[in-house]
Amino acid sequence: MSTYEPVRDVDELEGAFEASRGGPVLLFLYDPHCPLNWSAEEELDSLGVAVYRIDVSRDRALNPEVARRTGVRHESPQLFVLKDGAATWHASHGRIRAQAVAGALAEASSPAED
Repeated sequence: MSTYEPVRDVDELEGAFEASRGGPVLLFLYDPHCPLNWSAEEELDSLGVAVYRIDVSRDRALNPEVARRTGVRHESPQLFVLKDGAATWHASHGRIRAQAVAGALAEASSPAED
């Protein structure tokens, strides 16, 4: 089972981006009222990882801020791998699959090639 750290304001969002400077982190934009989001969460739960999660129905003001910081238009569900303060991978809707997320995390964890 994954653990979810709520992100409720811009300061907490900044904290998620800053945490990515120590290694890759996941940022999940989640709408608890949409069944497609539940499926994405099940995929993440199978990985047993820590995930920063924004409830996009409750904390709507964060949606444009995430889009601005990542350069990716808001969708839900949406998942980002953040590393070194930037989005290095993202997926939305049915493309949020455990195997793809695990691969993106592994790639983000590997040392950069010169």
